[in-house]
Amino acid sequence: MTLWQAIVLAVVQGVTEFLPISSTAHLVLVPWLLGWQDPGLTFDVALHAGTLVAVLLYFAREWTALLTGAFRAGMHRLWAIKAENPFAGELNLPRPSPLPRSVELNANMLLVIAAATLPGALAGYFLESYAETGFRRPALVAAALIAVALLMWVADRRRTLVRRVDSIGLADGVIIGLAQAVAIIPGTSRAGITIAAGMFRNLTREAAARFSFLLAAPIIAGATAKEGLDLLRDGLPAGTSAADFAVGFVVSAAVGYAAIAFLLRYLEVRTLKIFVAYRLAWGVIILAVEFLRSSA
Repeated sequence: MTLWQAIVLAVVQGVTEFLPISSTAHLVLVPWLLGWQDPGLTFDVALHAGTLVAVLLYFAREWTALLTGAFRAGMHRLWAIKAENPFAGELNLPRPSPLPRSVELNANMLLVIAAATLPGALAGYFLESYAETGFRRPALVAAALIAVALLMWVADRRRTLVRRVDSIGLADGVIIGLAQAVAIIPGTSRAGITIAAGMFRNLTREAAARFSFLLAAPIIAGATAKEGLDLLRDGLPAGTSAADFAVGFVVSAAVGYAAIAFLLRYLEVRTLKIFVAYRLAWGVIILAVEFLRSSA
């Protein structure tokens, strides 16, 4: 891999990680179409580390509120248990005042995100070998691009997209989390299928995208940590240098931050139609190229 190839793949990753068009599909297909060697899943995760930084920075205020809310709710519950103790009167322990509604919502949201992350984490753990080999076939990627495009098209036509992020409950989280687990197949798009699942739960387009981005942080962090440990054990992949990883990290972080800001603003006033059309066109092109290459 050359430094120029690392930059191109980092830009591709930054743009496509958060747009509903599948970053993994593009990272598989760009080298395939240009005749480059596939850098493999290890380099993909190096780029994901950059987009992890992007999503954490963009939602730093939200994550601070979620973690603070969970801590305050936990301490409040511990104090309430002590206050309910039969000897609390002798200890002069006052009963705690009710928590603000915003703190309860943030604590509950963190639990929802944790529950929604579990299916994807299990899929990644048990299907990692398939994700790095069999799932990266161009025909399968094209099929996933087209299938999820049709799913997004159906979700986008719904007339009941009225719910906001603060209305998301455990059932919503589990359903969206199960959808996220399917995104281990390249071409599915983690953002695409989770946004569609959120819209099927009557979330607005912007709310579904916002929850999808919050949900991205723990799953990307887990994958990055695991692959980071593998890198420490096995070293860099053949043909890849530390400079490639460094450039990929910085470029994907900067481009990913911009992509998040763009999509959230875009979905406040627009639909998913342009992304549906792009996925359909991209899937058809891949199938056509695969057919021509196999026929040659």
